[in-house]
Amino acid sequence: MGGVSTPGNPFEGIFGELAKLFSSQGPVNLQVARQIAQGMAMEGAAEPNIEPLERMRYEELARAADLQVSAATGLSTSVAGGVLEIHPVGRGDYAGRTLDAYRPLFEGLAVSFGRMAKPDEGASDDPPEDDPTAQLLGGVTDMIGPVLLGLQAGSLVGHQARRAMGQYDLPIPRPPSDQVLVVPAGVNAFASDWSLDPDEVRMWLCLHQITHHAVLGRPHVSKRLTDLLRQYVSGFEPDPNALEERLSGIDPTNPATFNEVLGNPGELLGVMQTPAQRQLLTRIEALVVAIEGYADHVLSTAGGHMVGSAPALVEAMRRRRADPDEGGRLVEQLFGLELGPAQYERGAAFVRGVLERAGDEGLARLWHSERELPTPAEVDAPGLWLERIDIAD
Repeated sequence: MGGVSTPGNPFEGIFGELAKLFSSQGPVNLQVARQIAQGMAMEGAAEPNIEPLERMRYEELARAADLQVSAATGLSTSVAGGVLEIHPVGRGDYAGRTLDAYRPLFEGLAVSFGRMAKPDEGASDDPPEDDPTAQLLGGVTDMIGPVLLGLQAGSLVGHQARRAMGQYDLPIPRPPSDQVLVVPAGVNAFASDWSLDPDEVRMWLCLHQITHHAVLGRPHVSKRLTDLLRQYVSGFEPDPNALEERLSGIDPTNPATFNEVLGNPGELLGVMQTPAQRQLLTRIEALVVAIEGYADHVLSTAGGHMVGSAPALVEAMRRRRADPDEGGRLVEQLFGLELGPAQYERGAAFVRGVLERAGDEGLARLWHSERELPTPAEVDAPGLWLERIDIAD
């Protein structure tokens, strides 16, 4: 294939075997997604193995963090019936595992993408012969739709992996497992950027990840949030003109143009939010801010005992949240998880309101069953939530 070779370009090479790419089974080409995700995560460089001493350090810290989280929450930190393990991985490995975990959401996105060729449920499966746009988009959906979605998925996860510190950087449920991923390269970079003690950052991260694992591992919490996220990603209305315009910039003889045209996942599908999705956003946000407010409370309780630089760490984490990188921002937008300072404060205010009225005993009720999950109105009025679950003063 002709064209200029671009060092570190994850798109180069995968288009040399088009027959394999277009023979994908399923709505998302995971072969393409994995290659793009891992290539972007590692930025074209070989990834070293995790040092044995680093693994041992995380094992030690995880045991202490596990005990603190269990005591602070009263929740089991084991999701699959085994022993919880903090598992350090490289950025490439993280990208591959995260892609597998997010697969149901990307397959939900394929439902939205499929509407591009068949916007009307009663329409014929065959696009009109006199409509070249419909002909083009019908071919895109049937032939290269899975490839484009693989590029979208891979780009999003690859961007995210470059900055990731752990699997719950975004509060997205994962398949049941007692293995929780952390990314030492991301942790060490964060500690260096903010001049923090690496061991204290590791401990804080273990507390953060295990708390989220315990909450999101509750079957009814996982199911509720997963169902909402899948409904959201399945509800986009893609803009066919935006896709056609993007594809027109590809030169099949030059792999670099694939990177230029398809490397920005935020523009690939030209997706448009619908009124139904905006309704879903209120429900997603209510649940997510309750999770984040609760996790921050646990961290301030447990972390204050175990992390000497807790105030500096809290401030650094707050600033990191307020300034997500491109990958994190795009994933948040696509999955309906746009979390900014206002959302985190909303969750914190809910938790404060519950504690003021009912103490830790009242807050502990939050994850008991699906009935106790707060509604959007209750997140803004904790007294309503307490009244509903019959423990108000």
